[in-house]
Amino acid sequence: MSVPGNLVSTITAPLRWGDMDAYGHANNTVYFRFFEEARIVWLADINIGMDGPTGPIIIKTSATFLKELKHPANLVITTYADKAGNTSLDTYHEIKGADSGELYAEGYAKLVWFDHNTRSSCPLPDALRALATNA
Repeated sequence: MSVPGNLVSTITAPLRWGDMDAYGHANNTVYFRFFEEARIVWLADINIGMDGPTGPIIIKTSATFLKELKHPANLVITTYADKAGNTSLDTYHEIKGADSGELYAEGYAKLVWFDHNTRSSCPLPDALRALATNA
């Protein structure tokens, strides 16, 4: 399996002991936190949308859990920019083992660019559009 889009960011993160659930593996919500952290780091790295009057909101997200993730683990989370619309961008993520390269999960999030003053969507920044596969 592989995710679509252009690779735009790679981060590393440890799985913390507290990320485990009663069954001894990473809780499902942890995967979404990794995806979120990857998006936040990526957007901050390119200086887009974290402090201004406009920015990203998530309108749809999903994950496919492919392999059980257990502590201790060091992870690589990659982010891909795929299709851009007028106000939206499809993004995808992968979570892999830093040492093994094993694929633990794939994720998706549709970002909509949002004007916090008007409380409505607004045009996607050109810098994000340029990163999309259909730019």
